[in-house]
Amino acid sequence: MASSKRMADLGYRMFSGTMMLLTLYGGYLCSIRAYRYFQRKEELKLAAENQTEAVIKD
Repeated sequence: MASSKRMADLGYRMFSGTMMLLTLYGGYLCSIRAYRYFQRKEELKLAAENQTEAVIKD
């Protein structure tokens, strides 16, 4: 049977590993969102440059 120290060490490693994966996944989601934000900003800028004053409606 494993000692309590070994079990605690295993639990700590598993916890640290899951936190690392969650951090990486959060960074991935954040970078995707930032990429989409800047893409949308660029699309809106191009759309604003290409439209005429007659087409603008609110």
